[in-house]
Amino acid sequence: MSQSRVNSNAKGTSPRQEPPQLEDRAPSKVRLNPGEIEYELGVPIPGPILPQDQWAKTAIHRLPEGELNFPELFQRVSPVVLDIGCGNGRFVVSSAVRRPDVDHIGIDILPVVIRYATRRGKERGLSNTRFAVCGGSEFLAKHVQPGSLSEIHIYHPQPFHDPRERHLRLLTPEFLKLVHGSLANHGKLFLQSDSKAYWEYLVPCVSQLMDWTEQPGPWEEDLNGRSRRELIATEKGFKIYRGFGQRKATLTNDEVEALVQGMPLPSFRTETTRRPFKKRGRR
Repeated sequence: MSQSRVNSNAKGTSPRQEPPQLEDRAPSKVRLNPGEIEYELGVPIPGPILPQDQWAKTAIHRLPEGELNFPELFQRVSPVVLDIGCGNGRFVVSSAVRRPDVDHIGIDILPVVIRYATRRGKERGLSNTRFAVCGGSEFLAKHVQPGSLSEIHIYHPQPFHDPRERHLRLLTPEFLKLVHGSLANHGKLFLQSDSKAYWEYLVPCVSQLMDWTEQPGPWEEDLNGRSRRELIATEKGFKIYRGFGQRKATLTNDEVEALVQGMPLPSFRTETTRRPFKKRGRR
């Protein structure tokens, strides 16, 4: 059977010291037949489309007022992975296909990309995925029980080049405290960015709460990329920074608080001037 390609084009600008923010655009609305493979920017999205009677329910239409009960949500007890700013779901789908014994939640503030992510999980029968519209700080603060996540993934958080928007940057010291508190004792945080300034701010801060390791190249499990932004950045030749850290389980709450209080705010200056792009807000 010939494989049907679903490609999306995105406009960008020439590479500079700091790549511009690019607006994530929705994938093609072309529907695929069972057994076919979906492509985005020429790169396949793992997992074939299944017959409709094998689809799964993957949407969290309304988050509870309080914390989510993961065993109740997924109807089993398994490790839970969270992708913050999941976009149209490339990483969540890939990881869920590769690790059926692990449950996955993807969140993003943009309803349109969550609709596509939900569809991708649903049509592949991935009952180990759920998607919701929510910001990262809100989700960790309100909907995650302390110590309940095995992994948190954040790929290409917005650097917000405009000085007037710096307060919208997601990865603040308080947010990193939430991450540390949400991870299980040996849980891991995975980060990736094509902003040198953001990376140079993040690594010293994260290293205080995590045993940090720089990733020298693409992730072995996803050599072609873990997000749409990564596909675009790679195509344009931007340098991509990757790394992961294991939670320092020996830190007390008081020690974490003291470390966080000593961290600078992400008020760094990026090294580019750019024409305006649509605002995406806080991831």
